[in-house]
Amino acid sequence: MNPIRVMVVDDSVVVRKIVTDVLSADPDIEVVGTAVNGKVAVAKLEQLKPDLVTMDIEMPEMNGIEAVRAIRGGQGGREYSRLPIIMFSTLTERGASATLDALSAGANEYVTKPANVGSVGQSMESVREQLIPKIKALTGRPVTAGPVRAAAPAPLPPVAPRTGPGKKPAVLVIGSSTGGPEALARVLPLLPATLPVPVLLVQHMPPVFTRQFAQRLDRLSPIRVVEAADGSPLIPGTAHLAPGDHHLVVRTHGRAPNANLQTGLNQGPPENFCRPAVDPLFRSVVTAYDGAVLAVVLTGMGSDGRNGAAEVRAAGGTVIVQDQASSVVWGMPGAIAQAGLADEILPLDRIPEAILRHLAGVSPARSAAAILSGGVR
Repeated sequence: MNPIRVMVVDDSVVVRKIVTDVLSADPDIEVVGTAVNGKVAVAKLEQLKPDLVTMDIEMPEMNGIEAVRAIRGGQGGREYSRLPIIMFSTLTERGASATLDALSAGANEYVTKPANVGSVGQSMESVREQLIPKIKALTGRPVTAGPVRAAAPAPLPPVAPRTGPGKKPAVLVIGSSTGGPEALARVLPLLPATLPVPVLLVQHMPPVFTRQFAQRLDRLSPIRVVEAADGSPLIPGTAHLAPGDHHLVVRTHGRAPNANLQTGLNQGPPENFCRPAVDPLFRSVVTAYDGAVLAVVLTGMGSDGRNGAAEVRAAGGTVIVQDQASSVVWGMPGAIAQAGLADEILPLDRIPEAILRHLAGVSPARSAAAILSGGVR
C-alpha cells in the first residue's frame, strides 16, 4: 500500500518542521510538500496531489478557513473538493470559534496545537498522538497503535434478537466524534421545539470548544441547546452537550415518589481514551430511564458507544447509527453495526425523521412529513 501523501500548511517555520518531522517518522505517511499560507496551498494541490492536508487557521494572504472554502469550491481542481483536511487550532475562545467556522466550511477534523509544553520533544509527542490516528482514519488506513484501532471491513451480522419488548423512548442521547460537529448541525435543526423528551449529547471535544459549539447549535436549532452543567433538570426540548474534559451522566435527585432526573458531571477516568465519552452517558440513561432510551451514534473514530449501545438494547431501548457512506469515519457507528446492535443503519439525512418516528411511537411507514405536520405526541 502506498504511503499517505500529506501536505503541511502553516506560516510558522517551527510548526511546519515539527509536523513534517513527526509525520515523516511514520512509515505509512509521506510529507509531499509544505505551504506557507492557504493561497500557496491551493496552488500546489495539482502539483503535489496530496491525499490529505493539515491546515493552520491564522495565516497571511489566505487563512485556513478561506483555503478550506476555496478547496471545497473546486479552486484546486474539482477532484480535490472532497480532500480530507485537518485544521490546526489553538485551545482558546478565538481558536475554537475559528475551528468551528472551518468545520462548517468543510474541514473534516481538527487537532489542537501544543500549549505550555516544556520541550520540542513534548510538542512532537502531542502532535503525534493527536494527528497520526486522525490522518489514518480519514484516509481509510488501519491504525496499528495509539487510541484508535480500525476494524477490518466485514459483512454486517444480523441484528441481535431482543429478549423483551421494546420501550417507547423517554430520552434521546446522541454520541459522535470525527465529523460529528457538522453531522449534529444537520440533525438538531430538524428536531422541533415541541420535542417531547430531553436530549443529551456527547461530542468528543476539548474544553472551550464545547461551550462555543453548544451556542452554535442553539442558534441553528428550534430546540434549546446548552453546555451541560452539574445538576440541571432534564426537561423536554432542551439538549445538554457534555463539556470538554467531563463525562456527562444522568442521576436521580431526591427520593421516590418525588425524585427527579438531572444532569451530572464528573471527571472519572477516560473511557475509550475519551473524556467526555459516550459509554458513561448511555449506561446512566439506561438506569435512570429504565431502558426507555433512543440512542443515536453518528460519525466518529474508535468504538466509543458500542458497550453502551449493548446495554441500551438489552434494557429495551432503541439504537440508530449513521451509515458508512455518509460518515466521515465509520468507526463508532460501524462498531455498533458490526456487533449486531443497530436497530437501524441510516444515511445522515434520514436520521432526523427516524428520531421523530421512534419518539412518536409510530411505524417506519409513516412519513416524516406526517410526523412534522401532526407534531410528536
